[in-house]
Amino acid sequence: MAIRIESISETWAKDVFTDKGLYLGKVEDVECDLKRFKLRSLVVKAIKGSYLTKMLGSKKGLIIPFPMVEAIGDIVIIKHISSPVTEDLPQEREERQEKSA
Repeated sequence: MAIRIESISETWAKDVFTDKGLYLGKVEDVECDLKRFKLRSLVVKAIKGSYLTKMLGSKKGLIIPFPMVEAIGDIVIIKHISSPVTEDLPQEREERQEKSA
């Protein structure tokens, strides 16, 4: 089912949550496909203390593809996202082992 909005400005500054209830931040901008009159993505600004800030660290935000958006109303709800599991570099492992010793 397609999500319909009257105006793009309806999305700006709305709070964004995952479908599991975790707060990500606020919609800062949108990317549009003007040929098809569709939204392509939402730019979400990470707010201090949010799940997104914890996940991204020092990064300022995240681009959410529009197919991940489940609902837009008083708030925006997207499909749950989680941070990718990264393997430690050998140098990072050694530094951690030295600190714990």
